Amino acid sequence: MRRIVIFFSMLLIALPAFALDGQQLLKQIDRNMNPESYESYRKLINIEPNGTRKEFTLYTVKKGTDKMVSLFLAPASDKGRTTLRLGENMWLLIPNVGKPVRITSLQSVVGGVFNNADILQLDYDAEYTVEKLEDKGADYLLHLKAKGRSVAYDRIRLWADKGNKLPRKIECLTEAGMLIKTLYFKDVKNFGGFSRPATMETDSPLHKGYKSVMLFAKIKKRSFKDEVFTLNGMATIDSLR
Repeated sequence: MRRIVIFFSMLLIALPAFALDGQQLLKQIDRNMNPESYESYRKLINIEPNGTRKEFTLYTVKKGTDKMVSLFLAPASDKGRTTLRLGENMWLLIPNVGKPVRITSLQSVVGGVFNNADILQLDYDAEYTVEKLEDKGADYLLHLKAKGRSVAYDRIRLWADKGNKLPRKIECLTEAGMLIKTLYFKDVKNFGGFSRPATMETDSPLHKGYKSVMLFAKIKKRSFKDEVFTLNGMATIDSLR
């Protein structure tokens, strides 16, 4: 009986440690994907069922776990538009229109399958708690639960390669477990000091036949002042390039 009691006591002690390991793994995945503060250039491509494509080029800067701003460089019709994210709050500034307007995580400033939360993605560790970590042979499977109600996806299933600890696939789900979209991470490349997927594709059962692709051309570690990530600073992002 004494041995049984000791065994279950050790098991209870081990459970929190396993949960902590899952959260630490998620933090490592975040850092393997991007520096904590950086600048990047991305191309977003929306592909319709008939093959029609629309492309956007963005310059993006991020600081810490809760600040990100993106500037549209192309096409000409969208050039100069700026999106800002501070934690759960997001804004869109359209040149010569007026003040920044509020946008939501589930809306999309580019249309297609990517929403604003995908385009202005913060660290997963900042928004999600690891509820369960599974060993899937060559992959880890992390079951994530949103920390707050404003997050775009209530739950996420993240498959990460054990070798490089980078995501291979992410399923985005509702609270009830309904699949909203799937993100696929491909084409791991070196970005000067670290390697990560250069391509992210997504499709959705809610948008059958539609597909969106995000291509990363450059990611570089860089520090920024807090003033960059303000409503007044949105109009000056082009000066950082």
